[in-house]
Amino acid sequence: MDATTTTPGLYPLHRCKTLHLVCDLASIFSVTVQLVRHAQGVHNVAGEKNHDAYSSEDYFDAHLTPLGWEQVDNLRKHVKDTGLLNKVELVIVSPLLRTMQTAVGVFGGEGFKDGIDVPPLMVENAGESDRPAISSLNCPPFVAVELCREHLGVHPCDRRKSISEYRPVFPAIDFSLIENDEDVLWEANIREKNEEVAVRGMKFLNGLWTRKEREIAIVTHSGFLYHTLSAFGNDCHPSVKSEICNHFANCELRSVVIVDRCMMGSDPATTNYPGKIPSGLDLPSDVADEKLSEAK
Repeated sequence: MDATTTTPGLYPLHRCKTLHLVCDLASIFSVTVQLVRHAQGVHNVAGEKNHDAYSSEDYFDAHLTPLGWEQVDNLRKHVKDTGLLNKVELVIVSPLLRTMQTAVGVFGGEGFKDGIDVPPLMVENAGESDRPAISSLNCPPFVAVELCREHLGVHPCDRRKSISEYRPVFPAIDFSLIENDEDVLWEANIREKNEEVAVRGMKFLNGLWTRKEREIAIVTHSGFLYHTLSAFGNDCHPSVKSEICNHFANCELRSVVIVDRCMMGSDPATTNYPGKIPSGLDLPSDVADEKLSEAK
């Protein structure tokens, strides 16, 4: 599956520059995305020792390990130190326990304050953690989206709980985009094919153009990221392609720019300026020379 000119372009942020051209500014819409894989889960530890553990019900909707929470704290420090925490306008998260724990730990408020009448992003000790409640104050909104879930089927660690079970644990996460309370996507005997994950990933990325936000963090899974991003980078140097498509480590963050090359976006360009205000003569010199030649 190749990303052609009829699909969005995706490039590492550090290899891109945004130019505000004062004269003829082309309308190319882009979204800056912080891609994050969840921190270490208990299923990662068990699966590293014995791959069969991924098929065990013991790891249904796996939670983070103590080391995973340490990874979350380190990433949070990074996003604060680099200023990313203040730039992100929206956090999109896969509706599984380990991704939601990672998302609120990295991008949430500093701490829940008793007496302040706002719901927390995560209640105290959620998901077998010893973490205090996490505030929803002074942080971007969080929305759960099914399309960015991990490979579906067979592995219980990738099956979610009901949304009615999640809501009391993550009160300030918006679950309204999820249609079914129970997990109807996961099947016990059928594992989603790699190419099906890639198609789902492209549908997810295309859906970003329906959002007004231009700085978005996405907290998701290794398999989903790998198969989705493998569609990109074919128009780049092989080293850039490799940079885009490598597997993510636990709690790894990569900044990328998604460019709307196929006019899927509907929002107007907010920083473009039409010029000629007030109106006046502005014939470019080369055009003037052409008109003079034609007159002769």
